[in-house]
Amino acid sequence: MTVTATTPAPASAGGSNALTRALARSERRRRMTAIALTLPLLIFLLVTLLVPIGALLVRAIENPEVADVLPRTSQALSGWDRHSTPPASAYAALADDLGQLSDGSDAGALARRLNTELPGSRSLIMSTYRALPLGDHLAPDAVKERMLALDPRWGELPYWQAIAKNASRWTPDYLLTSVDLHRKPEGGIERVEPDQRVFFSILLRTFEISAVVTVWCLLLGYPLAYWLSTLTARQANVLMILVLVPFWTSILVRVAAWIVLLQREGLVNSALMGIGAINEPLALLFNRTGVIIAMVHILLPFMILPLYSVMKSVPGTYLRAAVSLGSSPLAAFFRVYVPQTWPGVGAGGLLVFILSIGYYVTPALLGGADDQMLSYYIAQYTNVDINWGMACALGAILLAATLLLYGLYRRVVKSELSLG
Repeated sequence: MTVTATTPAPASAGGSNALTRALARSERRRRMTAIALTLPLLIFLLVTLLVPIGALLVRAIENPEVADVLPRTSQALSGWDRHSTPPASAYAALADDLGQLSDGSDAGALARRLNTELPGSRSLIMSTYRALPLGDHLAPDAVKERMLALDPRWGELPYWQAIAKNASRWTPDYLLTSVDLHRKPEGGIERVEPDQRVFFSILLRTFEISAVVTVWCLLLGYPLAYWLSTLTARQANVLMILVLVPFWTSILVRVAAWIVLLQREGLVNSALMGIGAINEPLALLFNRTGVIIAMVHILLPFMILPLYSVMKSVPGTYLRAAVSLGSSPLAAFFRVYVPQTWPGVGAGGLLVFILSIGYYVTPALLGGADDQMLSYYIAQYTNVDINWGMACALGAILLAATLLLYGLYRRVVKSELSLG
């Protein structure tokens, strides 16, 4: 008699489905836990990084002063050809808008905005605002006559063209000015006069100083990072503490220390004159040299750390193998070792360069008038001129340059990885 064993297929299938559902539930729980853990960080980045950047970009193209304070005037000038004399209704609308202001700060904001467009507008707006009201129930022609009698400048076209040009709430003027362009009163875009083309040269100066600082950090940081990578872990950790010591000191303190060291009677000049290297003190302060020295000192750790992390992962056997195959040590170093450290060079160079283009304190304290970078003028427009639109436009240009450089770096790295 033969006994045949049977397999309970339905029970096995049910057990497999139950196991699949249990694994799916476990995976969902793991995913939800990961999202819950990262959600506070994402909210923090959104609030402290993305929202301010979005506000900066919006403010760079926002032009609310004229649109908010002079709505009737903007409507009256909407059909004006900007070449002939403004209609009398525009005079009446302007007097009505200024007369409706209950707070002098609104008139001040309007005057500052128009004064950036056309010097002299501030005194014109404020004197007219203080002289209001001109009278009750006056006809537009009578309002025009009284305004012209109050200040003959109301008969000049440039002031009305400035109002009409800025009547829209959104404007490209700030961004155009940040690259030495401007809109003509009758429309169209053109370059500003040669004696007013300053921002493009400031942007080039910012890139130039940042590039020089990056190159010096690479020249000084590469040998140091290579030496650290050849030491034992205990020795490297001890010396790495010395590399990180500058992070524990305020940038302002370090800049002040460099002022003491680089002045004409400072330690550097005294030492060089003491050993006979120079006969008279060098000009190391309030010029480009002092700015670069201090920035290199501050940013050098940002170059060393990426280089060290990459160099530590490069096996030392590669160099020994190249030498054993007949290569000279120097050729083996540059042809075998250096190409493997390109990711560290790129990461360190990009980090130092991006940090450099946003520097403000160091050039402001150690540099001269021709050594200030773009961040200095952003601070000037923010704190002194109270021109937030221009400050945000310059910040947007700086942000765009940073993103462009990062995109270029990513493309180069990706092409090198594909070739490799």
